[in-house]
Amino acid sequence: MAGTAFPEAELGPAPALLRLAGCSGKQAAASAAILLLLVVAAWHKHSLAWLALFGALLAALAIAAALLLLVRLVLPPQQSAQDQGWAWAWAGLAAGVVAGAGGAVLVYRVLKAGLGIDGLGDGRIFGSALALCALLLAFPLAALRRQSQALQMAGLKQSALAAELKSLQAQVEPHFLYNTLANTRYLARHEPEKAVRMLDHLIAYLHTALPDMRTPSSTLGRECELAEHYLALMAIRFGERMSFDVACPAELKLAAMPPLMLMSLVENAVRHGVEAKPGEVRVSVSAAQVGGVLHILVADSGAGLAQTVFGSGVGLRNVRERLAAQFGDSAGFELRTGGEGRTEAELRLPLSWAGAAAVSTETVA
Repeated sequence: MAGTAFPEAELGPAPALLRLAGCSGKQAAASAAILLLLVVAAWHKHSLAWLALFGALLAALAIAAALLLLVRLVLPPQQSAQDQGWAWAWAGLAAGVVAGAGGAVLVYRVLKAGLGIDGLGDGRIFGSALALCALLLAFPLAALRRQSQALQMAGLKQSALAAELKSLQAQVEPHFLYNTLANTRYLARHEPEKAVRMLDHLIAYLHTALPDMRTPSSTLGRECELAEHYLALMAIRFGERMSFDVACPAELKLAAMPPLMLMSLVENAVRHGVEAKPGEVRVSVSAAQVGGVLHILVADSGAGLAQTVFGSGVGLRNVRERLAAQFGDSAGFELRTGGEGRTEAELRLPLSWAGAAAVSTETVA
């Protein structure tokens, strides 16, 4: 029996039984063609005993599958009833296997009488059908159960990470706004032109950032724009001591990526690179495509890894957790010392495009 396809995220007792017992039209046609060939071959070779045994075992599988589909109709659809649903599924499988084996005995008797052959006893037919149904149905159901548990745990982890992201945003944003507004007030008294520039960048930053806090996905172009406004604010705050550049290739602006993940790297570069070094510091953001992988690099010429605890904080830990939950082994994050002693934080993401492929990023910053 070959199962029909359905979304992996919806794998539960009822979909598992449908996958186990159902089949598509093409699969049914292929199975019928194979069955017809076997019947013709057995008849041509005068292997009527084998034909009767094959028919009995096939009937056992059909009966067991039919009972599984009936059980599926009465399973509770609610997510909270999954444990009860799996109990029903296993009970239905046990009943189906026994009923299938019993049906195989009856079918074998009819075929044996109709074909006029001396065949196996009822006990052997029952045992053979029982073993075949258990092998072809019980083991796959157990595998589907484990897969369902893994998907459920992944969903719970993503929900927890999403809640942590919202909590982190609730803590960070007011603190950032407070510092920026305090700096603006100071500049308004002493350097009004810089105060106006800071307000302009703050408005642009909020205009870009607020949608990211309410959506599960973003684009490289939007995240680079957000980083640019943030770095412009920091450059006004630190004055000539800080410079920056953000290079986002036009052909990659619509590349999909998790929201606010780039900002975590940029904020850490400012906090642990610029603030920790008295002299001039440059922060740069760049992106490139290598094959099917999007590489995003945040580098600074600040204090360096040896002089800071850069990489051990909440922000970068959350970056790693988000990557693991969202992309598994297909994404990566590396923190290293690059050329000329620069601190480099590199994201590697599977390249996909906003609007062409859904990017689920309900995880944590």
